[in-house]
Amino acid sequence: MVKVTAAEVNKLRQATGAGMMDCKKALVEAEGDFDKAIDVLRKKGQKVAEKRADRDSSEGAAVAKINDDNTVGVAIVLGCETDFVGKNETFLALANELADVALNCNTKEEFLAADFKGMTVAEKLIEQTGVVGEKLEITAFEKLEAPFVGQYVHINKIAALVGLSENVKNSDTLAKDLSMQVASMGATSLSYKNFDSAYVANETEARIAVIEKDNIELGRLGKTQKNVPQYISMAQLTPEVLAQAEEDAKAELKAEGKPEQIWDKILPGKMERFISDNTTLDQEQCLLDQRFIKDEKQSVAQYVESFDNVSITDFKRVALG
Repeated sequence: MVKVTAAEVNKLRQATGAGMMDCKKALVEAEGDFDKAIDVLRKKGQKVAEKRADRDSSEGAAVAKINDDNTVGVAIVLGCETDFVGKNETFLALANELADVALNCNTKEEFLAADFKGMTVAEKLIEQTGVVGEKLEITAFEKLEAPFVGQYVHINKIAALVGLSENVKNSDTLAKDLSMQVASMGATSLSYKNFDSAYVANETEARIAVIEKDNIELGRLGKTQKNVPQYISMAQLTPEVLAQAEEDAKAELKAEGKPEQIWDKILPGKMERFISDNTTLDQEQCLLDQRFIKDEKQSVAQYVESFDNVSITDFKRVALG
């Protein structure tokens, strides 16, 4: 049997992250050949990967990286099977190293085929599957390019990127705040203007049906029923709809006996309430229309407007699961 030194075992361990005994066995099997020993460990990983192919890799680590001039950002999720492995320092270090590679790739496929210390990223994942004994895979890959890109990572569970149209004073603060908003509130669209009309129509019907069903139960219990909205998005609030809402508001004020000379002071508040009640989809899914998490008195759009000559170009979000 070929004898291997502790130094050789340690070198292989440093290169692969495998355990001491696995490295020793691989070197013995490879008759002391370092490259062949790496191949032995890789084949072990392939066998483990085949056995665990149907496992759910819903745990892991979400990582975001930005290039040196803040113009390119990438967010990935390195998935594993258990929270125990996902919190391991070696696993987290691997996730960060992989994110560095991902910065230079445009697609997940290109990323998996990219070089990682003499092997592809896909091969590295298979090798490490053999090391940790769990299925490892890249479950999410997002890239964003803009004049300025910021990022935020929430306890390695969610990673978000936001692109700005200009690199202005305090861009780093703005981009981080917005990335935190994306991570926390899970917007799916920048603006209601990006919604498909069929989607808005279907969502309106579904939401109204849910509220009406809830109201039946609330009525049975003698509780206050929910308001059933006519609309759910600003995309539906045409000039005609808003004009009719204003006329309805005036009719209410007249019925309440409010003097006509003070209507101008009351109407803006009523119209603001009408728009708020009828844009719930926007408030949930559109980044610009959400309440800003650091100051709920203003929307995200209003917060962005407090910075001169800058707008959001795009955003990305990845999360475990």
